[in-house]
Amino acid sequence: MNKKKRNRVLSVLLVMVTAMSLLSGCGGESAKKEDAETITVYLWSTSLYEKYAPYIQEQLPDINVEFVVGNNDLDFYKFLNENGGLPDIITCCRFSLHDASPLKDSLMDLSTTNAAGAVYDTYLNNFMNEDGSINWLPVCADAHGFVVNKDLFEKYNIPLPTDYESFVSACQAFEEVGIRGFTADYYYDYTCMETLQGLSASELSSAAGRKWRTAYSDPDNTKREGLDETVWPEAFERMEQFIQDTGLGQDDLDMNYDDVVEMFLSGKLAMYFGSSAGVKMFQDQGINTTFLPFFQQNGEKWLMTTPYFQVALNRDLTQDEARRKKAMKVLNTMLSEDAQNQVISEGQDLLSYSQNVELRLTEYMKDVKPVIEENHMYIRIASNDFFSVSKDVVSRMISGEYDAKQAYQSFNSQLLEKEDTSENIVLDSQKSYSNRFHSSGGNAAYSVMANTLRSIYGTDVLIATGNSFTGNVLKAGYTEKMARSMIMPNSLLAYSCKMSGAKLKETVRNFIEGYQGGLIPFNRGSLPVVSGISVEVTETDDGYTLSKVTKDGKSIQDNDTFTVTCLAISKHMEAYPADENMVFEGGDTFVKDTWTEYVSNGNAILAEPEDYINVR
Repeated sequence: MNKKKRNRVLSVLLVMVTAMSLLSGCGGESAKKEDAETITVYLWSTSLYEKYAPYIQEQLPDINVEFVVGNNDLDFYKFLNENGGLPDIITCCRFSLHDASPLKDSLMDLSTTNAAGAVYDTYLNNFMNEDGSINWLPVCADAHGFVVNKDLFEKYNIPLPTDYESFVSACQAFEEVGIRGFTADYYYDYTCMETLQGLSASELSSAAGRKWRTAYSDPDNTKREGLDETVWPEAFERMEQFIQDTGLGQDDLDMNYDDVVEMFLSGKLAMYFGSSAGVKMFQDQGINTTFLPFFQQNGEKWLMTTPYFQVALNRDLTQDEARRKKAMKVLNTMLSEDAQNQVISEGQDLLSYSQNVELRLTEYMKDVKPVIEENHMYIRIASNDFFSVSKDVVSRMISGEYDAKQAYQSFNSQLLEKEDTSENIVLDSQKSYSNRFHSSGGNAAYSVMANTLRSIYGTDVLIATGNSFTGNVLKAGYTEKMARSMIMPNSLLAYSCKMSGAKLKETVRNFIEGYQGGLIPFNRGSLPVVSGISVEVTETDDGYTLSKVTKDGKSIQDNDTFTVTCLAISKHMEAYPADENMVFEGGDTFVKDTWTEYVSNGNAILAEPEDYINVR
């Protein structure tokens, strides 16, 4: 090659390199811009992904909100925080300040915001740190009390309870006619815990009760906090009396929710401890049902409440005023009345902790309206300790193993025991990948997990709904629990099918454009994840349309043949358009279990991500 020709070739190569660098730079800058414009919100439940998340995005057209189905466990967020992966906004249902204390310094103080100011002081006190700061705010309440079959009361001419004494009298009267007066699903930890607290809601909400709760929840308290000697001994005495008054015994410990519902439906049970949603459920089935509060022995009436979730913001947002303002807009929208209406089930009552949200009660809750108006909605103490210890201690009380004094001592000693937090590392990730969605390429973290799962399932193609995976893939050592948390909670299943290229393109189109009864993408981050193929998608005002499907850079032909795995929850796949020539098999093993088994062998290798989508 002569010198002139060689120089010409070099010039061409330099131009190409420069062009590629410019393109790469543009792509990088575009990704950075998308990241800056995105507010990431972790939702604790898949149910919030269907009505609530689309509503939030619809109200904020100028803010790209990345919704991730996170986890109903504060340990998950502690892990993210420790490894640099804490998102902008987090939510959690199974919550307590006690468990949230390690996150305090990483979360914004919301005490001076309008959002915190709108919460009734009665409830806000449950979220206030010792120093007066507030990191978490509750949304609307799920009310728990007693679901009552009024038809049975009328049939046997038994007065409806109005206080604790008449509640006990009703239980005894029903026993005399061969009907169980009261039971509940004490098979579960939350029922044990909520009954114990509900019977003493008045005392636990007193000055002495609040003082103990503040000490127990104080994030700056470096020592383990047991029960106090003022409020709690009597709480166990009331629990003991309740067990005797209602005739609870060993058999009740084996009762699950379905067992209780069956007894109620068949007219063998007059009252059970449950959610207000049960009233509508039974009224829809022709049973005259009402809802009653916890009757306190001092004459007061209280409802046990669980916030559908608590919400907090990452303190890093305060370092960027533009992003902080965006995040506050998102928070205020999340806490708005219309948004809270998207959280509750159709026909359910909207019970909010906020003064900005109008109290709206259906006829199903009319018997407890005075209780709500008095702000007698006790928010449960829901630390991991209280769940596990309540299950153990209350179960032993019901079985007759513990009296009140023994129960108090056991509960207290278990709270004071040093917690063993050591767990083996089962997955050592040497790289980190962001779960931010980029219009050119997609979601790197989700791609890693999708590609890994495709290899596990051994199929040519994998298609996953946009809410299948949680969080970033972090450069960290994962315990089995944390590795398990990488997959969407709440019953993600795998469905496999052999199909033609034409059917594959049709399937991809259905997942991208949405179908009746399926998960319909409502923003870029909710688009499905694919592995083994690449897709081009056109974004319009009406949603998303599939433009092209390729494999290895080549268009897929109609007569090609592929093995395909689809990841979705059962109700979405059951609604998938029927096709006699295309039958999905499987759906009997949770993806979470398959993933956990793979990573728990200690030799798991995560796949590399791919640019699987291009949105124009």
